[in-house]
Amino acid sequence: MKPGIKHETEYCRATADLLARVGDKWTVYVVGLLQGGPMRFNEIRRAIGGISQRMLTLTLRGLERDGLVTRTVFPTIPPRVDYELTELGRTLIGTLSGLADWANENGAAVQKAQRNFDAKANSEAKSRSSPIRRLPTLWRGRGG
Repeated sequence: MKPGIKHETEYCRATADLLARVGDKWTVYVVGLLQGGPMRFNEIRRAIGGISQRMLTLTLRGLERDGLVTRTVFPTIPPRVDYELTELGRTLIGTLSGLADWANENGAAVQKAQRNFDAKANSEAKSRSSPIRRLPTLWRGRGG
């Protein structure tokens, strides 16, 4: 093995793992919400809507593990738990805001491209299957 190859592979894997975390749709929502300050679990869940309790738990744990979110438990009855962006987590806000701006500016163009692609793919699929449907007719006209 050439020197540096293993290191580069590990670096690429680590980068891919981190991009998967910050590019996840739930992470984007959670970071966006927490930029306004600490929030409780159920506040986050209600604000996002459509996220299961399990998925929010996994997302928050992953963000905490990556050092992007802190979890603070207050000794009250019932216990109160707040989630807040860390300094490192706050560095994501500008990047995600830029991505959100791009999505807002280009969303219609992307949807149009998707519709065009789907229409073309459907048309090509129909044309590929058409000869198969006509095949019995073609064979009946031969030799018999």
